[in-house]
Amino acid sequence: MTSLFPHRLFQWLAIAAAIALFCCPPPAFAQASKYYDPPTTYSGAQLVGKDFSHRTFHAAEFSNANLHRANFSNSDLRGSIFSTSLMTEANLQGADLSYGMADQVDFTGANLSDAIFQETILFVSRFDDVEIAGADFTDALLDGEQVRQLCAIATGINSKTRISTRTSLGCQ
Repeated sequence: MTSLFPHRLFQWLAIAAAIALFCCPPPAFAQASKYYDPPTTYSGAQLVGKDFSHRTFHAAEFSNANLHRANFSNSDLRGSIFSTSLMTEANLQGADLSYGMADQVDFTGANLSDAIFQETILFVSRFDDVEIAGADFTDALLDGEQVRQLCAIATGINSKTRISTRTSLGCQ
C-alpha cells in the first residue's frame, strides 16, 4: 500500500503544475502574446462593399465570406485565408496576398492589378473578366486551366517585386 503513495503524489503534483501553468503563464508566454495578436476572423461574414484598403491583416481569415465589391487595395494580407469566398468585383489592386489561401474563390470581375500572390494557393478559383496587369503569381499554386486563362491576358510588371506577370505565371 505504501508503494502507491509516491505514484499518486507524483500525479497530483503534475496536475497542480499544469493548472498553475495554465492559470499563471510564465513571463515569456505573456510577452509573446503582447507582440502577436490573435488572427482576425471574418469567416462566413457578409462584407459586401466594405473598405479594407491600406490595412494590415496578417493571417486573417475571410473563409466563406461574401466580399462582393470589397476594397482591399494596397492592403497587407500575407498569410490570410479566403477559401470559398465570393470576391466578385473586389478591388485587390496593389494588395499583398502572399503565403495565403484563396482556393475556390470567385474573383469574377475583380481588379487584381499589381497584387502579389507569391506562394498563394489558388486552386479551383474563378478568374473571369479579371484585371491582372502587373500581378505577381510567383510560385502560386494554380490549376493548369487557370494558368492558360490568365496567360491569355497577362501584361505588366509588379511595382514592388519587379516581376512580370507573364514570367510569374510561367507563360510561353
